[in-house]
Amino acid sequence: MNFVFNFIMLKHYSIPVFIPELACPFRCVFCNQRKISGHITIPDTEKVIKIVKTHLVSFKKTDRWVDVAFFGGNFTGIPLFEQEAYLNVVQPFLASGEIQGIRLSTRPDYINEEVLDLLEKYHVSTIELGAQSFDDKVLKKSHRGHTASQTEKAAKAILERGFQLGLQMMIGLPGDSLESSLFTARCIVDLGATSTRIYPTVVIKETALHQWYLKGEYFTLSLEEAVRWTTKIIPVFEAGNVQVIRTGLHPSEGLVPGKDLIAGPYHPQFRELVLSEIWLNNLLNAIVGLKDSDIELIIPKGQLNYAIGHKGLNRQKLQDYCKTLKFTESAALKGREFEIQVIA
Repeated sequence: MNFVFNFIMLKHYSIPVFIPELACPFRCVFCNQRKISGHITIPDTEKVIKIVKTHLVSFKKTDRWVDVAFFGGNFTGIPLFEQEAYLNVVQPFLASGEIQGIRLSTRPDYINEEVLDLLEKYHVSTIELGAQSFDDKVLKKSHRGHTASQTEKAAKAILERGFQLGLQMMIGLPGDSLESSLFTARCIVDLGATSTRIYPTVVIKETALHQWYLKGEYFTLSLEEAVRWTTKIIPVFEAGNVQVIRTGLHPSEGLVPGKDLIAGPYHPQFRELVLSEIWLNNLLNAIVGLKDSDIELIIPKGQLNYAIGHKGLNRQKLQDYCKTLKFTESAALKGREFEIQVIA
């Protein structure tokens, strides 16, 4: 089984269906599934159909790729007959071409041949594993309940069956370090993942991490540290052709700062902060020595906001290193290419 994905010129939409696995036998120190997903009730199949139809009507682009994404818990941890019921209910949308893919998230130790047989039968395209870390010390301190070798084994089994592989990671877990997180990122690349998500660890109410935080036994990364770590991790994925499909937690009703979200490097524009910081570092290195010059920075289309920085902070900092500064966009440049022109 092989899936060929062509996202060029296609608008990608994802229809999230949250199915919290409330009976998960593991209690990771950071996890309170009801708070994270923002959904307490488990949707029935009729609700799933309604969710899919509602999203399809709202999508504007016709040249698009649409995934139905079963998130919110460990999908393959629910009973097989329930997995089959959920997968079966979206088959008509797949057959009609209204959606093009099915993706789901689960734990590495919830993958086996019986599960993969079922997912293949119902045309699942992408399986995302919550790897979180490839450092066994971090996994153990986080009470994750699986080892790095189990993640490797599951990842290889998924790829051998022709599924697309996503591997999610967390930074700032108990015992974590920048070096450990970079090691995890390199492992994700080496295992052949096509996509990843980077989640900074936050303290959620009524978790073990919450108790450790109150006792002074756990300290979160500051927002500045989390941004700095992520600016070093993202280039590893970019060099390895792994798509970073999310950076930072998604704002939801289940994560209200000061209420359910107790502490940690949460920011609703975390990705923007990270990409802006990467641009700032690149541009600062390039304009050193041009303090008395009038400079025009030519930036690829779609990158201008990141180059200027969150709330214009990059522009403010860069202006200290030159006489005058102007930003322009160019369709000829790609990625983070840029040109510097000294204006006579």
